[in-house]
Amino acid sequence: MGGITDWITEWVFRLVDALGAIGVGLLLFLETVIPPIPSELILPLAGFHARDGDMNVFAVWVTATIGAVSGAVVLYYVGALLGYDRLHQLAGKRWFVLATRADVERGYALFEKYGTWLVLVARCIPIIRSLISLPAGVARMPLVKFIIFTTIGSGIWNAALIGAGYALADNWDRVEGYLSPFSKVVLALGIIFVIFLVVRRVLARKRALAEGVDPAEADVDGHVAADFDGLGSPNHYPTHPTHPARGVARVSDREH
Repeated sequence: MGGITDWITEWVFRLVDALGAIGVGLLLFLETVIPPIPSELILPLAGFHARDGDMNVFAVWVTATIGAVSGAVVLYYVGALLGYDRLHQLAGKRWFVLATRADVERGYALFEKYGTWLVLVARCIPIIRSLISLPAGVARMPLVKFIIFTTIGSGIWNAALIGAGYALADNWDRVEGYLSPFSKVVLALGIIFVIFLVVRRVLARKRALAEGVDPAEADVDGHVAADFDGLGSPNHYPTHPTHPARGVARVSDREH
């Protein structure tokens, strides 16, 4: 993994050196869509360059924020096109190992209640800042509202990291020594998170079968899941044509 993260780090440094503020915006777009490229690596470097006079600090902040918001909107539309109907159905399939239907319902209910704050705060958390855009799209959070709060969260976080790089420019050699290891930590956490989801899903299925419960209707403890989203049995998805969670595509119930 060290080779991959070292390559990412070197690539980030070269792109910022070559393209300046535009490169920072491009990297923030990619960082949102591809989480292993951490903004915690990109933005302090941009702040250092701004302090050194190679870039305008305000231009760096603007392009970084535009890039982050643009990437978030792309993922928002991925979630919106997937839709709650399809995601809910997919989560009941044996091969879908990332979440149960109960997880999907629980997540939807949580997002319905705290979606605005989740979008705002998530911009400051590696990996989660990317993932939060998907449930926002699935739950059909109003796009304008999503963009406003994503912009606020991204703008604050970007300003903090750019400012840190700007302020620590005199000690950049020391700071630079921490950036590559940090990118490795972020990548490792992403891999661990995916492994955790897969193991959790497999164990949930085993528990459900041991309890004599259809795994598609079970929570992670193996028991029949509660109606977390208030839309009926966990074995059904929204059917009312005007429901905000209604997706644009369906998955046949015959697939198991």
